[in-house]
Amino acid sequence: MTRASGPFDVTLTPQASDAADQAAGTARLAIAKQFHGDLLGASRGVMISAMTAVKGSAVYSAIERVEGTLGGRAGSFVLQHTGVMDRGVGALRITVVPDSATGDLVGLTGTMDIQIEDGKHRYTFDYALPSAG
Repeated sequence: MTRASGPFDVTLTPQASDAADQAAGTARLAIAKQFHGDLLGASRGVMISAMTAVKGSAVYSAIERVEGTLGGRAGSFVLQHTGVMDRGVGALRITVVPDSATGDLVGLTGTMDIQIEDGKHRYTFDYALPSAG
């Protein structure tokens, strides 16, 4: 595995809710990110979240397509997020969707972690790519 890291900027834009969202107590947001550091590129995606009546408990799921350059190789790939907060204790899993990579990134596998400190976002991305042929 190779490790990539760096900062990223993120914008979350609330989307209109419908009757199904309201009945389920969910919210939808559009995601836009700009990655810096070892991963250079941008992403667009969608997030759905739900809060509970218990403070500190919530869940979100998101899918985003990243386009850019990773390890000197250009292409795109899809990330799938699952985040759970259980009374303030968080667990996050972000995984490259199998066979979603394009261009020079075909065959990409890996997982990403996000750190947020003082309102600043950083990623750590552990990934593998087939040898360039």
